Amino acid sequence: MELYEHARPGLLAGKKLLYVHGFASSGQTGSVRTLRLLLPDADIIAPDVPVEPHEAISFLKETVDRESPDVIIGTSMGGMYAEMLYGSFRILVNPAFQLADTILKNNGLGKRDFHNPRADGQTSFLVNKALLEGFRDVSSHCFEKAAEDGDKVFGLFGIHDNLVHTFDLFSSHYPQAIRFDGEHHLNDSAILHAVLPVLRWIDDMQEGRSRPVVFISLDDTLINHTSGMGKAVAELSCNYDVQIVTGVPYNEPGRFQETAGWCEDNLGVPVWNRLTSCNHKDLLLGDYLIDAHPESNGGEGFMGTLIHFGTDAFRTWEDVLEYFSRLAGQ
Repeated sequence: MELYEHARPGLLAGKKLLYVHGFASSGQTGSVRTLRLLLPDADIIAPDVPVEPHEAISFLKETVDRESPDVIIGTSMGGMYAEMLYGSFRILVNPAFQLADTILKNNGLGKRDFHNPRADGQTSFLVNKALLEGFRDVSSHCFEKAAEDGDKVFGLFGIHDNLVHTFDLFSSHYPQAIRFDGEHHLNDSAILHAVLPVLRWIDDMQEGRSRPVVFISLDDTLINHTSGMGKAVAELSCNYDVQIVTGVPYNEPGRFQETAGWCEDNLGVPVWNRLTSCNHKDLLLGDYLIDAHPESNGGEGFMGTLIHFGTDAFRTWEDVLEYFSRLAGQ
């Protein structure tokens, strides 16, 4: 399937998204092109950020005051800057809060070429001691207003990132720290499967929008259909609030953490913070329950629509997706 077929018309419709690029990059990065393709109804602003850190943060604050973006995405260095753009909804992707140290660790001193064309025509810049001290000074002001913005800031951290490791630092200030299957630099897959779900949550929060709830009862039968389940969760999450429910023996509470790890590894961002331990499925309040064994733990008493996975009508995840495609989000 071509990338354009995953476009989300309506997502952030009529809203402004400010993209803050990473170190040695520009507003013409491929991530911006991908976002514009996937979000055709959004106005995506992607300026070239000044190289000097104090100029950069002043420039970005002025841009926010002028443009009033509805959401900001910052990657790497841009994530560090975006953290300080308080008051806005923000997604920080692999934020480089300790950029000066990262540059030194990776032998980044000296002349550096820009990875992408710049509007001013510059093709290179110099990384020297003064620039590093500028990064140290500016980044020292991160998290000064974190307590006021906790529900507006999401951190996305690639599990294969070999450059920046700030998950724990971010988590010490913000609760919404999310790991995703990706590296340091964003690619199309990471944008589609990690960034877009978070943008959807933000858009829903801003609009006061709620979506029908689809519970998926996780057990060994569904785990054996992991590949199809991952695709189904990704597609369903575009229109539904997908929640995972699992029964955990009362005397084995550690099983819940094991299940959370499995969900993170196999289902990814769409189900982040959407895992419920429940041994009485008849008490769940939702619209749909996908369950391979509804006869256990009260699944047959679920008050919404029960989808019995494995029966003739729902033998595979493709059958489940076909059913929901006919519902068109209802």
